[in-house]
Amino acid sequence: MTDIQGPVVPTPESVSVFRPLPANAVRLGAAGLLGGWQARNAAATLPHCVTQLDAYGNLANLRRITGDAEGDFRGMWFADTDVHKTLEAAFWEHGRAGAGDASSPALPEFVAEVAELLEKAQDPDGYLNSYYQGDHRDEQWAELHFSHEMYTAGHLIQAAVAAVRSAPGDPPAEQVMTVARRFADLLVQRFGQSPEVDGHPEIETALAELYRVTGHRPYLDLAARLLDNRGRGVLGEGRFGPRYFQDHEPLRGATEVTGHVVRQLYLLAGAVDVAVETHDDELLAAAERLWESALASRTYVTGGQGSRHRDEAFGDPYELPPDRAYAETCAAIGGFQLAWRLLLATGDSKYADELERLLYNGIAASTAVDGIGFFYSNPLQLRAGHDGSHEDAPTQRLPWYSCACCPPNLARLMASLHSYVATGDADEVQLHLYAPGTIHAAGRTLRIDTAYPWDARVTITVTETTAEPWELSVRIPAWCTTADVDGEPVAPGRLRLRRTWRAGDQVVLTLPMPPRLVTAHPRVDAVRGAAALARGPVVYCLEQAGLDDDLEDLELDPAAPPRITDGHGLLVSARVRPPEHQLYRTPAAPPAVPEKSVTVTAIPYFLWANRAPGPMRVWIPLAAREE
Repeated sequence: MTDIQGPVVPTPESVSVFRPLPANAVRLGAAGLLGGWQARNAAATLPHCVTQLDAYGNLANLRRITGDAEGDFRGMWFADTDVHKTLEAAFWEHGRAGAGDASSPALPEFVAEVAELLEKAQDPDGYLNSYYQGDHRDEQWAELHFSHEMYTAGHLIQAAVAAVRSAPGDPPAEQVMTVARRFADLLVQRFGQSPEVDGHPEIETALAELYRVTGHRPYLDLAARLLDNRGRGVLGEGRFGPRYFQDHEPLRGATEVTGHVVRQLYLLAGAVDVAVETHDDELLAAAERLWESALASRTYVTGGQGSRHRDEAFGDPYELPPDRAYAETCAAIGGFQLAWRLLLATGDSKYADELERLLYNGIAASTAVDGIGFFYSNPLQLRAGHDGSHEDAPTQRLPWYSCACCPPNLARLMASLHSYVATGDADEVQLHLYAPGTIHAAGRTLRIDTAYPWDARVTITVTETTAEPWELSVRIPAWCTTADVDGEPVAPGRLRLRRTWRAGDQVVLTLPMPPRLVTAHPRVDAVRGAAALARGPVVYCLEQAGLDDDLEDLELDPAAPPRITDGHGLLVSARVRPPEHQLYRTPAAPPAVPEKSVTVTAIPYFLWANRAPGPMRVWIPLAAREE
């Protein structure tokens, strides 16, 4: 079997602690939650993205440049990125489906068509951006704070990396890589000695990965230069000031995350990539420090980040209002990408814990169960009477957006999701995410049987092994304080099992996941006096759908522990407050009618708004304890 590499592949010379397995070394079972999401992505989400690119004019924009279409440019000025991300997703799906699953029959046609279109649209010098090749040619490279030109190039490069890793030797893959390298060479020529940066980071991690594919050092050098250029104020004030661009202070000295969340996370992902390849401990330490800054006081319980709609940005420390949560889907994906890189670089299991939290909550909530509806922002509360008529804050998932960055981003992540399950080399295998499936590594094969995250038991069976001793390590999540392996108690972190293995050997991991109440730091004023429900890695919510009483009047009974239902819900005891009719009242005013007690069912947060649009709460007020 020819190895197919995944999205992030540090070179052998890098200082990464963990090494990713080949992408086709891991196979997720379709019956599991993660494997089911991948199957849904292949059957619904990815074909949907392909269709929308035609419907919304993204492909027509490129055809205008080649003379094969007429009309005005449509969509955002960086609309080409939706094409590139969908192309990347199609290549990852090609690599995944090559192991046995049937892929969409339209994908090979889409890949071949787009590869030819990109080659035809590219300028002789390598430039490719349909917005700036059309009516705005005079503005090329003239407004980098705004233009997303390098950002767009970065997504083209990442599509090319996916192409040659998942379909090595295929003509469309080689065609896309040729296009991408010509553009990358232009970037090196144009910016290799320049103090400039793009207003939207992303090119840094793309160039690092292109270096990993090609071995061409100028790509990595340019990525490093762009990281060091940022923080010098070269982007100007812009609409929101230099902090929005992370251009207010050099990255190496920064102590707090700030500004546009996706830009910050993509910048840090690129910093980790460059740091491990150049052995730059200072740069890696900066990325870890800023990650800690975000997790300490600017991250929602779902893993989402970004509390300000105005500039899609981080707020002040502990500014985490649930109803005003922006928590953009692309930010959750950026957080996932950053956590994965930090996990590879350091081997610290806390980064795998964050992968898991994001995957089951901040990322999963974005997509409808049919795979063709999406949230751009992911609030943790939706009030009764909310006006969801505008796409900026809808009450239900939408099939597409005027800025459609999230759906194709989801498609490329889900198509490559199996790449993030495990790492290993000739001497070790490390498991990070638990899902039914198989893992092959250096002559060893593991079968994983589990109903995780709904069931506590994970059974790992060695079905093929080598004669030499090797190490299997498993992650014990931080939320699990009573885990055991083969009946022996273990602490959260990473358990390493080194032995001479035989076919048929099993390791049984038990991760008890009783329902629990989670409260926030008291400085998170917006949810003081409220609690969230969680079980294992999954955060729960209450939604109006299925309730007889008004969600807005429910309070959790803190004396009654939540219970697991027959399905994946939680039964919780609540009290129904008397409805209030006055906006303010004195404390002495008695309630109009007595409270009543009810039992309601909480559902996984990622499933909300699938039954019907309507009010929802992750943070639920706690009823006062009766004396």
